[in-house]
Amino acid sequence: MMAASGMKAQASRLRLVSENMANTDTPGFRRKTASFEQELAKLETMGAVKQGRVRLDQSELTRKYDPSHPMADDTGYYDGSNVNIIVEIADAREAQRSYDANLKMFEQTRKMSSSVLDLLRR
Repeated sequence: MMAASGMKAQASRLRLVSENMANTDTPGFRRKTASFEQELAKLETMGAVKQGRVRLDQSELTRKYDPSHPMADDTGYYDGSNVNIIVEIADAREAQRSYDANLKMFEQTRKMSSSVLDLLRR
């Protein structure tokens, strides 16, 4: 349960990172972030992980100079996005590694359960 919920949460995180990267050059776009929350299962002592509310990064938007841009003001500047591609690449790499770790835990649990069933059949 924990590994599956972790994989689902990291997949959601990767979707947000991908959206941020795709909108790096979109004027006025604010980076989206999400935290993770523990979700206690009703019948289990162990909890699960789920993605929390998606929030917009409130850091300043970059000012870009391009007088020919349709959104430029009288001085020739417009608001770009606040997405830092280096941060997004690092987040994507971290999410991928966390996903892989959860997948390995899931596979290990499955193998252990299968081994127990094999022992019980004998």
